[in-house]
Formats: sequence, structure tokens, C-alpha cells
Amino acid sequence: MRFSAISMSDHPQPAVSPPVLSVVVPLYNEEDNINELHRRLELTLRTLEISYEILFIDDGSRDETPALIHSLREKDRNLACVRLSRNFGHQAAVSAGIDHGRGQALIVMDGDLQDPPEVLPQFVAKWREGYEVVYAVRRYRKETR
Repeated sequence: MRFSAISMSDHPQPAVSPPVLSVVVPLYNEEDNINELHRRLELTLRTLEISYEILFIDDGSRDETPALIHSLREKDRNLACVRLSRNFGHQAAVSAGIDHGRGQALIVMDGDLQDPPEVLPQFVAKWREGYEVVYAVRRYRKETR
């Protein structure tokens, strides 16, 4: 799938060598979660002692999500952003993130904090054991009918 509507203006220039890990997080109207999400991701990823990038994919948010991403980006050199020109949907945002992630390994997680960032070390451990695909199965979701 090709996305002609992607803005890469906030994406950093490629480093000499790619990071070991890319964490791709599609976001749509997540202004209430984004600061806490970033804080927890950063704390968790620093404990891994590997190079990483956090790649926020803004899927056409209409709230303050883009402004908050921009503010976080100014403070965190490991944070990059792909902004889609409109809402293409979750799977398209995931696809855009996979296309732009530079890591040797890539983790996709939701931005609503129902995927706890604190489990990422378990994914990385399995990857280091040689697994090519590692996924989690939720026991429950915090949603109402």
C-alpha cells in the first residue's frame, strides 16, 4: 500500500545506523493519553539499553494530538512522527508505521494505553531468543459494549 498523503516533516534524518528497535504507535485523537504514553514508553525503553525510536503515526487527529506530538518531539530525539493528511484508519496507520520504522525489530502497539508499555521488554526478550514474530493476546479489554 502506498501513502501519497504522508507528511514526513517531523521525521528525523536517518542516523548512520538504524536503531535496534522501532515502536510504532498509531494515534487518532489521543490528546488525553499521549503524554502519559510517551512517558511510560520512554521509561520502559531506556531500561532495555538498546537504541530505539518511538514512531507516532498521527492518523488525521482533529484534537490537540498533533501539537502535543510536536512538543514532545522537541524534547525527545528518539521520537519521530508521521502525520497522515486525513484519517485513513488504524490498519493504514499501522502500515505507514511499518513502512517508516527503521529498526532491526519493530513493535506495533495501540496508543490508548490498553497495551501497557511495560511489557515491551518481554517482546524484546523473545525476539533476542530468535523468534521472528511475537504477539500478545489480551485477557480482557477496558471497554463497554
